[in-house]
Amino acid sequence: MRFLVKDAAKHIGEKVTVSGWVDVRRAHGKILFIDLRDISGIMQVVFIPSNKGVYELAEKLRPEWVVEITGQIVKRPDNMVNSKIETGLVELSVESLKVLSEAETLPFSIDGDGYEIGEEVRMKYRYLDLRRKRMKKNIIVRHRVLKFARDFLDEEGFVEIETPILTKSTPEGARDYLVPARTAPGNFYALPQSPQQYKQLLMVAGFEKYFQVTRCFRDEDPRGDRQPEFTQLDIEMSFVEQEDILDLIERLYTAIVKKIAPEKKIQQIPFPRIPYSEAIKKYNSDRPDLRKNKTDLNELAFAFIVDFPLFVKQSKEDFFYGSGEKLAPSHHMFTAPKKEDIHLLDTDPLKAKSYQHDFVLNGYEIGGGSIRIHDPKIQDKIFDLIGFSAEQKKQFSHLLEAFKFGAPPHGGIAPGIDRFLMLLNNEPSIREVIAFPKTGDARDLMMQAPSEVDKKQLKELHISVTKPVSGGKTKKKQK
Repeated sequence: MRFLVKDAAKHIGEKVTVSGWVDVRRAHGKILFIDLRDISGIMQVVFIPSNKGVYELAEKLRPEWVVEITGQIVKRPDNMVNSKIETGLVELSVESLKVLSEAETLPFSIDGDGYEIGEEVRMKYRYLDLRRKRMKKNIIVRHRVLKFARDFLDEEGFVEIETPILTKSTPEGARDYLVPARTAPGNFYALPQSPQQYKQLLMVAGFEKYFQVTRCFRDEDPRGDRQPEFTQLDIEMSFVEQEDILDLIERLYTAIVKKIAPEKKIQQIPFPRIPYSEAIKKYNSDRPDLRKNKTDLNELAFAFIVDFPLFVKQSKEDFFYGSGEKLAPSHHMFTAPKKEDIHLLDTDPLKAKSYQHDFVLNGYEIGGGSIRIHDPKIQDKIFDLIGFSAEQKKQFSHLLEAFKFGAPPHGGIAPGIDRFLMLLNNEPSIREVIAFPKTGDARDLMMQAPSEVDKKQLKELHISVTKPVSGGKTKKKQK
């Protein structure tokens, strides 16, 4: 049975079999040493000339070869103890060696942090980049944070429910990624920008406490801290006030930091609740960096921004829903107005405040949510105020109809996983905490995506493709 190297110090004198990668090979006189690396750590392995066949094979070993070794775990001599690694008190005296796989010379070193290496080559060989210690740590911390969150929410009575990836295109503020439906030519699914409508429908269904670690897809212009697909911890609850949601998140993230990153210091508990107008006036930002010492990488300054305006004025140059100067949701169109401001929807909607709440950390927005509208009449009025046509309203008919069958008051929040982990791991980009990210311009250099597809596939989907030609015109390419 395979043995992980991190457990070596507990089994002195025992015969074990280990497998992994050759991290380093070196010789001291006639004795050969390798550092064997597996997911759990590194252990020194010793080859001596008297074991002739094994020794001769060991002389051929090179970095990143994959090997299986059987031998005895022994104490190192006192002058050979390495206190820098977990297995530094012991080494493996080899009896047998098997080469499982040879490796060519790597296109870059994986010894260091890798920040100095160009992103394009790191992305092209991401599976090699992930071998470095820093990257493995980031991905393992990601796993631990998500596992902790799942266990925490389970204890709080939440039910994890998966929602569809193939769904309907609706105007929600960002471009959808569209998926052609082969069995319904000319029709399309959309990848979800978020599970927003599904989680509200789950509240109508009576689940009361839902969560999901979910992928979201938005076809946005390239930005350094965004990805076309990203992960959020999606949460929705029935029969709650805004403070119930904020309290849950505060307790969850305080517990995560204490368990996963105890070296970090949370600047203030309870997390500050800052009105939007105060944040803009005092910090000139709705995601202020509240750290007292901004050079301290272990300081975490969480806060909630509340009392956002329900609407903002949006000009025709960037208006998503139609043309002309109209209102746009400050958060999204399902956010409830404050009870005391509902009357302003008829008189002065720009003065109405909402139950939106943003979750910020060290100058970054790491989540957002709101109390939702559950009254179909108010939802219909919001659609009117943002200029929805009858056809656009029809795209949400399933939601409005559901509200007619007994919809509970509900609300939620969706903290982003990627930005939080970036800050928790002191990384400069969310790409450093995602196993297989896209580049800043949304390309996957390892898989070479996006890419053209076979003409037969396009024909089955009844799709023709045009490509730009000189002069800015387009020509039909495939049909």
